[in-house]
Amino acid sequence: MDLEALRIFVKVAELASFTRAAEHLGLSKATASLRVRALEDELGVHLLQRTTRTVRPSADGEQLLPRAKQLVGAADEVAAMFQGGRALRGVVRVDLPVNLARDPILPRVPELLAVHPQLELQISTTDRRVDVVREGFDVVLSVGNLSASGLVAQRLGELAMASCASPRYLARHGVPRTLADLADHLLVHYSLRFGADPPTFEYRDGPGYSLVPMRSAVTVNSADAYLVACLAGLGIIQSPRIGVRKHLEDGTLVEVLPDLPSEPMPVSLVHPHGRSVPKRVRAVMTWLAGVVRPRLT
Repeated sequence: MDLEALRIFVKVAELASFTRAAEHLGLSKATASLRVRALEDELGVHLLQRTTRTVRPSADGEQLLPRAKQLVGAADEVAAMFQGGRALRGVVRVDLPVNLARDPILPRVPELLAVHPQLELQISTTDRRVDVVREGFDVVLSVGNLSASGLVAQRLGELAMASCASPRYLARHGVPRTLADLADHLLVHYSLRFGADPPTFEYRDGPGYSLVPMRSAVTVNSADAYLVACLAGLGIIQSPRIGVRKHLEDGTLVEVLPDLPSEPMPVSLVHPHGRSVPKRVRAVMTWLAGVVRPRLT
Protein backbone atom coordinates (compact mmCIF):
# COMPACT_ATOMS: atom_id res chain seq x y z
CA MET A 1 0.00 0.00 0.00
CA ASP A 2 1.25 3.50 -0.90
CA LEU A 3 2.00 5.15 2.43
CA GLU A 4 2.29 8.62 0.91
CA ALA A 5 -1.14 8.16 -0.71
CA LEU A 6 -2.50 7.35 2.75
CA ARG A 7 -0.84 10.50 4.08
CA ILE A 8 -2.48 12.58 1.35
CA PHE A 9 -5.86 10.94 1.99
CA VAL A 10 -5.64 11.76 5.70
CA LYS A 11 -4.79 15.40 5.04
CA VAL A 12 -7.55 15.80 2.43
CA ALA A 13 -10.06 14.30 4.87
CA GLU A 14 -8.89 16.61 7.66
CA LEU A 15 -8.95 19.79 5.56
CA ALA A 16 -11.95 18.87 3.35
CA SER A 17 -9.98 20.16 0.36
CA PHE A 18 -7.49 18.77 -2.14
CA THR A 19 -6.13 22.27 -2.69
CA ARG A 20 -5.38 22.95 0.99
CA ALA A 21 -4.03 19.43 1.56
CA ALA A 22 -1.69 19.69 -1.43
CA GLU A 23 -0.46 23.08 -0.25
CA HIS A 24 0.15 21.70 3.25
CA LEU A 25 2.12 18.73 1.90
CA GLY A 26 4.06 20.68 -0.71
CA LEU A 27 2.42 18.94 -3.68
CA SER A 28 0.44 20.03 -6.70
CA LYS A 29 -3.32 19.51 -6.50
CA ALA A 30 -3.15 17.22 -9.53
CA THR A 31 -0.53 14.99 -7.89
CA ALA A 32 -2.54 14.74 -4.68
CA SER A 33 -5.68 13.82 -6.60
CA LEU A 34 -3.91 11.20 -8.71
CA ARG A 35 -2.31 9.53 -5.67
CA VAL A 36 -5.64 9.28 -3.85
CA ARG A 37 -7.40 7.91 -6.94
CA ALA A 38 -4.67 5.29 -7.27
CA LEU A 39 -5.22 4.34 -3.62
CA GLU A 40 -8.97 4.04 -4.26
CA ASP A 41 -8.29 1.83 -7.28
CA GLU A 42 -5.97 -0.37 -5.22
CA LEU A 43 -8.54 -0.80 -2.46
CA GLY A 44 -11.50 -1.04 -4.82
CA VAL A 45 -13.58 1.57 -2.97
CA HIS A 46 -14.36 5.28 -3.11
CA LEU A 47 -12.72 6.93 -0.11
CA LEU A 48 -13.81 10.52 -0.73
CA GLN A 49 -17.00 12.15 -1.88
CA ARG A 50 -16.11 15.12 -4.08
CA THR A 51 -18.39 18.09 -4.76
CA THR A 52 -17.73 21.49 -6.27
CA ARG A 53 -17.48 23.00 -2.78
CA THR A 54 -15.96 20.40 -0.49
CA VAL A 55 -14.52 16.93 -0.09
CA ARG A 56 -15.51 14.56 2.70
CA PRO A 57 -14.84 10.90 3.48
CA SER A 58 -17.27 8.32 2.19
CA ALA A 59 -18.52 5.58 4.49
CA ASP A 60 -15.49 3.47 3.49
CA GLY A 61 -13.25 6.50 3.95
CA GLU A 62 -14.59 7.03 7.48
CA GLN A 63 -13.65 3.43 8.28
CA LEU A 64 -10.15 3.81 6.87
CA LEU A 65 -9.35 7.26 8.30
CA PRO A 66 -8.43 6.32 11.93
CA ARG A 67 -6.37 3.35 10.75
CA ALA A 68 -4.63 5.50 8.13
CA LYS A 69 -3.74 8.10 10.78
CA GLN A 70 -2.22 5.37 12.94
CA LEU A 71 -0.22 3.96 10.03
CA VAL A 72 1.13 7.35 8.95
CA GLY A 73 2.04 8.26 12.53
CA ALA A 74 3.74 4.93 13.13
CA ALA A 75 5.72 5.26 9.89
CA ASP A 76 6.97 8.69 10.95
CA GLU A 77 8.04 7.30 14.31
CA VAL A 78 9.90 4.39 12.70
CA ALA A 79 11.63 6.68 10.22
CA ALA A 80 13.11 8.75 13.05
CA MET A 81 13.70 5.93 15.55
CA PHE A 82 17.30 5.06 14.69
CA GLN A 83 18.45 8.36 13.22
CA GLY A 84 18.71 10.62 16.26
CA GLY A 85 17.23 14.04 16.95
CA ARG A 86 18.76 15.69 13.88
CA ALA A 87 16.78 13.36 11.60
CA LEU A 88 13.43 15.03 12.33
CA ARG A 89 11.98 16.15 9.03
CA GLY A 90 8.77 17.25 7.43
CA VAL A 91 6.37 20.19 7.62
CA VAL A 92 5.00 21.54 10.90
CA ARG A 93 2.24 24.11 10.50
CA VAL A 94 2.04 26.59 13.39
CA ASP A 95 -0.24 29.50 14.26
CA LEU A 96 1.05 32.24 16.59
CA PRO A 97 -0.34 35.47 18.05
CA VAL A 98 1.17 38.47 16.30
CA ASN A 99 2.94 39.97 19.32
CA LEU A 100 4.44 36.71 20.56
CA ALA A 101 5.52 35.82 17.02
CA ARG A 102 7.38 39.13 16.71
CA ASP A 103 9.00 38.81 20.12
CA PRO A 104 10.23 36.37 21.34
CA ILE A 105 9.46 33.52 18.92
CA LEU A 106 10.49 34.39 15.35
CA PRO A 107 13.90 35.85 16.25
CA ARG A 108 14.79 32.49 17.82
CA VAL A 109 13.55 30.17 15.05
CA PRO A 110 17.14 29.81 13.70
CA GLU A 111 18.02 28.02 16.96
CA LEU A 112 15.34 25.38 16.30
CA LEU A 113 16.34 24.88 12.67
CA ALA A 114 20.01 24.60 13.63
CA VAL A 115 19.11 21.56 15.74
CA HIS A 116 16.59 20.14 13.24
CA PRO A 117 17.73 21.41 9.81
CA GLN A 118 15.33 19.15 7.90
CA LEU A 119 12.21 20.57 9.51
CA GLU A 120 10.08 23.02 7.53
CA LEU A 121 7.92 25.45 9.47
CA GLN A 122 4.80 27.04 8.00
CA ILE A 123 4.04 29.90 10.38
CA SER A 124 0.75 31.79 10.43
CA THR A 125 0.46 34.94 12.57
CA THR A 126 -3.02 36.17 13.42
CA ASP A 127 -5.05 37.53 16.31
CA ARG A 128 -8.24 35.64 15.42
CA ARG A 129 -9.20 32.22 16.72
CA VAL A 130 -8.25 29.74 14.02
CA ASP A 131 -10.01 26.45 13.28
CA VAL A 132 -7.13 24.14 14.16
CA VAL A 133 -8.41 21.08 12.30
CA ARG A 134 -10.12 22.74 9.33
CA GLU A 135 -7.13 24.98 8.61
CA GLY A 136 -4.64 22.16 9.04
CA PHE A 137 -2.50 23.43 11.92
CA ASP A 138 -0.27 21.00 13.81
CA VAL A 139 0.01 23.29 16.83
CA VAL A 140 -1.46 26.66 17.83
CA LEU A 141 -0.17 28.99 20.52
CA SER A 142 -3.43 30.29 21.95
CA VAL A 143 -3.86 33.38 24.14
CA GLY A 144 -7.09 33.64 26.10
CA ASN A 145 -9.59 31.23 27.58
CA LEU A 146 -10.18 28.08 25.55
CA SER A 147 -13.61 26.83 24.55
CA ALA A 148 -14.50 23.14 24.59
CA SER A 149 -13.25 21.74 21.27
CA GLY A 150 -12.02 18.19 21.73
CA LEU A 151 -8.47 19.38 21.06
CA VAL A 152 -5.51 18.73 23.36
CA ALA A 153 -4.33 21.79 25.32
CA GLN A 154 -1.15 22.31 27.36
CA ARG A 155 -1.31 25.34 29.65
CA LEU A 156 2.01 27.24 29.69
CA GLY A 157 1.20 30.13 32.02
CA GLU A 158 -0.33 33.60 31.91
CA LEU A 159 0.45 36.99 30.38
CA ALA A 160 0.43 39.84 32.89
CA MET A 161 -1.53 42.87 31.70
CA ALA A 162 -0.92 46.63 31.74
CA SER A 163 -3.27 49.58 31.12
CA CYS A 164 -1.48 52.24 29.06
CA ALA A 165 -1.89 55.57 27.33
CA SER A 166 0.43 57.87 25.41
CA PRO A 167 1.88 61.05 26.97
CA ARG A 168 0.06 63.05 24.27
CA TYR A 169 -3.28 61.55 25.27
CA LEU A 170 -2.67 62.09 29.00
CA ALA A 171 -1.63 65.70 28.44
CA ARG A 172 -4.98 66.30 26.74
CA HIS A 173 -7.28 64.27 29.01
CA GLY A 174 -5.41 64.10 32.32
CA VAL A 175 -4.13 61.05 34.19
CA PRO A 176 -6.92 58.86 35.63
CA ARG A 177 -6.39 58.23 39.34
CA THR A 178 -9.61 56.36 40.12
CA LEU A 179 -12.23 54.31 38.31
CA ALA A 180 -14.57 57.31 38.49
CA ASP A 181 -12.05 59.33 36.44
CA LEU A 182 -12.55 56.96 33.50
CA ALA A 183 -15.86 58.72 32.76
CA ASP A 184 -13.77 61.51 31.20
CA HIS A 185 -11.56 59.18 29.15
CA LEU A 186 -11.59 57.20 25.90
CA LEU A 187 -10.73 53.55 25.36
CA VAL A 188 -9.23 52.13 22.18
CA HIS A 189 -11.67 49.27 21.68
CA TYR A 190 -10.31 45.90 20.55
CA SER A 191 -12.90 43.58 18.98
CA LEU A 192 -12.66 40.77 16.45
CA ARG A 193 -16.35 41.28 15.60
CA PHE A 194 -17.30 44.92 15.21
CA GLY A 195 -20.41 45.76 17.17
CA ALA A 196 -20.48 42.45 19.02
CA ASP A 197 -19.26 43.77 22.37
CA PRO A 198 -19.21 47.22 24.00
CA PRO A 199 -15.97 48.96 25.06
CA THR A 200 -15.18 48.31 28.72
CA PHE A 201 -12.27 48.74 31.12
CA GLU A 202 -11.57 45.55 33.09
CA TYR A 203 -10.13 45.76 36.61
CA ARG A 204 -9.40 43.54 39.58
CA ASP A 205 -12.27 43.68 42.04
CA GLY A 206 -11.48 41.69 45.18
CA PRO A 207 -11.11 38.01 44.25
CA GLY A 208 -12.55 38.57 40.77
CA TYR A 209 -12.71 41.10 37.95
CA SER A 210 -15.31 43.69 36.98
CA LEU A 211 -15.98 45.95 33.99
CA VAL A 212 -16.47 49.71 33.67
CA PRO A 213 -18.30 50.85 30.50
CA MET A 214 -16.31 53.44 28.56
CA ARG A 215 -16.56 55.58 25.46
CA SER A 216 -14.49 54.76 22.40
CA ALA A 217 -13.76 56.72 19.24
CA VAL A 218 -11.83 53.91 17.53
CA THR A 219 -12.39 50.15 17.31
CA VAL A 220 -9.65 47.90 15.87
CA ASN A 221 -9.34 44.17 15.25
CA SER A 222 -5.59 43.53 15.34
CA ALA A 223 -2.89 43.77 17.98
CA ASP A 224 -0.71 45.98 15.78
CA ALA A 225 -3.51 48.48 15.15
CA TYR A 226 -4.40 48.43 18.86
CA LEU A 227 -0.89 49.48 19.86
CA VAL A 228 -0.49 52.07 17.09
CA ALA A 229 -3.85 53.66 17.96
CA CYS A 230 -2.69 54.04 21.56
CA LEU A 231 0.65 55.53 20.52
CA ALA A 232 -1.27 57.99 18.34
CA GLY A 233 -3.14 59.28 21.39
CA LEU A 234 -6.55 57.78 20.61
CA GLY A 235 -7.19 56.33 24.06
CA ILE A 236 -6.28 53.86 26.79
CA ILE A 237 -5.50 50.23 26.00
CA GLN A 238 -5.25 47.11 28.18
CA SER A 239 -2.54 44.95 26.66
CA PRO A 240 -0.30 42.05 27.64
CA ARG A 241 2.69 43.69 29.32
CA ILE A 242 5.07 41.77 27.04
CA GLY A 243 3.73 43.71 24.04
CA VAL A 244 4.14 47.20 25.55
CA ARG A 245 7.21 46.69 27.75
CA LYS A 246 9.63 48.55 25.45
CA HIS A 247 7.25 51.48 25.10
CA LEU A 248 6.83 51.72 28.87
CA GLU A 249 10.61 51.68 29.27
CA ASP A 250 11.29 54.39 26.69
CA GLY A 251 8.38 56.60 27.82
CA THR A 252 6.32 56.47 24.62
CA LEU A 253 3.58 54.87 26.75
CA VAL A 254 2.67 55.46 30.39
CA GLU A 255 1.00 52.89 32.65
CA VAL A 256 -2.23 54.08 34.26
CA LEU A 257 -4.18 52.68 37.22
CA PRO A 258 -1.43 50.08 37.88
CA ASP A 259 -3.18 48.93 41.08
CA LEU A 260 -6.26 47.90 39.07
CA PRO A 261 -4.91 45.47 36.46
CA SER A 262 -7.10 43.48 34.12
CA GLU A 263 -7.21 39.69 34.34
CA PRO A 264 -4.05 37.89 33.14
CA MET A 265 -4.48 36.06 29.83
CA PRO A 266 -3.82 32.30 29.82
CA VAL A 267 -1.40 30.98 27.20
CA SER A 268 -1.73 27.40 25.93
CA LEU A 269 -0.37 25.12 23.23
CA VAL A 270 -3.24 23.45 21.38
CA HIS A 271 -2.97 20.56 18.93
CA PRO A 272 -5.30 18.05 17.22
CA HIS A 273 -3.08 14.96 17.40
CA GLY A 274 -4.46 13.30 20.54
CA ARG A 275 -1.94 10.96 22.13
CA SER A 276 -0.14 10.19 18.86
CA VAL A 277 1.83 13.42 18.45
CA PRO A 278 4.40 13.11 15.64
CA LYS A 279 7.96 13.59 16.87
CA ARG A 280 8.52 16.63 14.67
CA VAL A 281 5.42 18.30 16.14
CA ARG A 282 6.42 17.33 19.69
CA ALA A 283 9.88 18.84 19.11
CA VAL A 284 8.38 22.14 17.95
CA MET A 285 5.94 22.21 20.89
CA THR A 286 8.76 21.59 23.38
CA TRP A 287 10.83 24.35 21.80
CA LEU A 288 7.90 26.80 21.78
CA ALA A 289 7.19 26.09 25.45
CA GLY A 290 10.85 26.73 26.31
CA VAL A 291 10.87 30.07 24.47
CA VAL A 292 7.54 31.39 25.77
CA ARG A 293 7.41 30.18 29.39
CA PRO A 294 10.12 32.57 30.71
CA ARG A 295 7.92 35.50 29.55
CA LEU A 296 4.85 34.25 31.46
CA THR A 297 3.73 34.40 35.07
